Amino acid sequence: MDIRSFAKKHNYFFWYVREPENLSKESIVEHVLNYGDWKDFKELVAVLGVVEIAEIFRKQAEKERSNYRPKIKNYFEAYFNEHAPRSAN
Repeated sequence: MDIRSFAKKHNYFFWYVREPENLSKESIVEHVLNYGDWKDFKELVAVLGVVEIAEIFRKQAEKERSNYRPKIKNYFEAYFNEHAPRSAN
């Protein structure tokens, strides 16, 4: 499954979008982390991999304004620090 198929299958996250398969990876990751359950997250990991999701999350979460709810941001910061630590470079 690719990211477009994932978005189409999980269109309930994007109920207001006519063609969810055309959303960016960043938007899809944000919606799944904010509103998905563990099964949705694991399916996303199978599609993108934990490292790519962590990179997208960190870029979004480090901005001055972020759409992540505080508890979600805190949880995934800890999760990705454990499962996808930043490289030394």
